[in-house]
Amino acid sequence: MTGRVSFVGAGPGAADLITLRGAKRIAEADVVIWAPSVVEIECVREHVRPDAELVDFSRVSESEVLDVYRRASAGQLKVVRLHAGDPSLWGGLREQYEACQRLGLAVEVVPGVSAVSAAGAAVGRELTSSDVARSLVLAGPEGAEHLKDFAAHGTTLAISASGARTARIVEQLRAGGCADDTPVVVAYKVSLPDETVVQTTLGELEACVKEHKLYRTTLFLVGDVLKASGRRSADEPVRRSRASKWGKRRESPSATAWSMVHDWQETARANRPAPKAKPAEPVLALVPEPVEVQEEAPVEEALKPKAAVAAAAKKKPASVQASTTPRPRKPAASRTAKKPKRAN
Repeated sequence: MTGRVSFVGAGPGAADLITLRGAKRIAEADVVIWAPSVVEIECVREHVRPDAELVDFSRVSESEVLDVYRRASAGQLKVVRLHAGDPSLWGGLREQYEACQRLGLAVEVVPGVSAVSAAGAAVGRELTSSDVARSLVLAGPEGAEHLKDFAAHGTTLAISASGARTARIVEQLRAGGCADDTPVVVAYKVSLPDETVVQTTLGELEACVKEHKLYRTTLFLVGDVLKASGRRSADEPVRRSRASKWGKRRESPSATAWSMVHDWQETARANRPAPKAKPAEPVLALVPEPVEVQEEAPVEEALKPKAAVAAAAKKKPASVQASTTPRPRKPAASRTAKKPKRAN
């Protein structure tokens, strides 16, 4: 048996958008590595065991994370490394995966719902369409410098970059042939109660980002497949999270419940391998409840033949209960009654 490291996609933000397998891995984990700035705390709190060790990824170095993997290898621990969205998208997965393999750990990747999918769902648009754009290009922070080449293909673009670099993004897209009326969806903290999902155009993109003060990592969807309906004006918020039992988690964490996964979560937490007992320690046996023992018959009775015992039982008088009803007394003879005369 060896330790295991699971790279789990936590989804775009909402705690209930994690996969069932991802939630189960968190419930089984001895150590959970995550960054509160990118993964919602409810996503961890709802599933983690009370005795699990939590490591804030934003406060430790890469070498300290490797130390956790080494402890997992030596102590046969189960570790979960949480990634926002899907681990295969902009998560730095390859280096960590290979490091765990070198340590002899069992490694698995649990996919998650990406922010790209959540943003497309938020505006009710498919990101690839046979009559508009048949492909989707994903560009991370490092790929933002090549947007000019990507935009020249006329396909849908999904750009994950800092909001502070919006001016550079607009410049690259224009150089690639995108017009100012090209539809753009700006998504920040998508699927969370405080999400910002705005539909605008390339010409108004900089003003939109400044208005909503989006300076951290933000997702930009660009392409003609994102054209809004006639009733919705540009730069208008598309949708906010609806009030639901999941949306109320921030208000009342103790009242939340995962009815669909509660049973197997509790099973995963309870079915922990028990520590191996030392040979010198005695094994305690369960003591049965005291049972009332009837008195044994005397030895003489036990030695009598069955027929004799049965005959003796017949001779025994039946038990009679004393009556509490007083018996009527006989009338006493009168003192004045004359005694019969004795014959002389």
